[in-house]
Amino acid sequence: MYPLKFRPIMKDRLWGGDKLESLFNKPSSTTTTGESWELSGVKGDVSVVANGDLKNTSLVALINKYPADLLGNSVIERFGKEFPILIKFIDAKQDLSIQLHPNDALAKERHNSFGKTEMWYIMDADPGADLIVGFNKDVEQDEYRASLENDTLLELLNYEKVKEGDTFFINTGKIHAIGAGVLLAEIQQTSDVTYRVFDFNRKDKNGNLRELHTELALDAIDYTKKDDFKVSYSDKKNVVNGMVDCPYFKTNILDLDKDFNQNISQRDSFSIYMCVSGKATIENDHGCTSIQKGETVLVAAASNSLKINTDKARLLEITI
Repeated sequence: MYPLKFRPIMKDRLWGGDKLESLFNKPSSTTTTGESWELSGVKGDVSVVANGDLKNTSLVALINKYPADLLGNSVIERFGKEFPILIKFIDAKQDLSIQLHPNDALAKERHNSFGKTEMWYIMDADPGADLIVGFNKDVEQDEYRASLENDTLLELLNYEKVKEGDTFFINTGKIHAIGAGVLLAEIQQTSDVTYRVFDFNRKDKNGNLRELHTELALDAIDYTKKDDFKVSYSDKKNVVNGMVDCPYFKTNILDLDKDFNQNISQRDSFSIYMCVSGKATIENDHGCTSIQKGETVLVAAASNSLKINTDKARLLEITI
């Protein structure tokens, strides 16, 4: 199975912009495109192959036909035939709502879903752009409730200025929001369960306030102040630099200025490459596929070797 590219699934959002189209040439018919789902097994939003002999085949069909070859036996043992992560690029022209995600146990009980642990890699940020990540002090649930009633929640939140290359790991239960002017790559568990707790009193195109999930969120929130979100990583050239290693995914960064070879025969997991800068050609035992900034490639678990041909590229490598 050659390296696979998939058609992006574009999502119009109240807070979206036009950078996914203007910078990455994504297909868009609006000026409020917030997300490009690059690789998804989410029901109703399943990715479809865009290149080669398998063009027009859905990710679900591939998994059903070639489960072990595509996913890897260790992945199947943990997640069955469900693709376990969701890959996105996100363009926030406006602030996203303040939100959090439940853990696996709550998500299973309430929504028959996985929880949603995620990470962000900042690809571009306007001057002064920031994120909300966690609280700025330990907060009691009653204090949090009162802040919603008094419209003072923002006073309890922690703001982080961001620049290209900054990376953040968002645990389940951590309150967070992407700020206006931020363009990022997101890696997350396969889940679309979000508890929105504040939306700046904005109205949608029909003049309606968006739904809030105040009560659902109360026992899902981590109310303690934790400085565990900023990812520190080595950025050496032409080697695999570890970034995030959690139970749901592992992410490395490859900062390349020459061709790069990997033996991946013992990995027993698919590999995903998100290009966050430059361009390259990714080649395995069965073919090669080009990739450039803002594109994503899936390499099957059955691949033994991998060669990345480039003179300048920066790639996120994601495995299970």
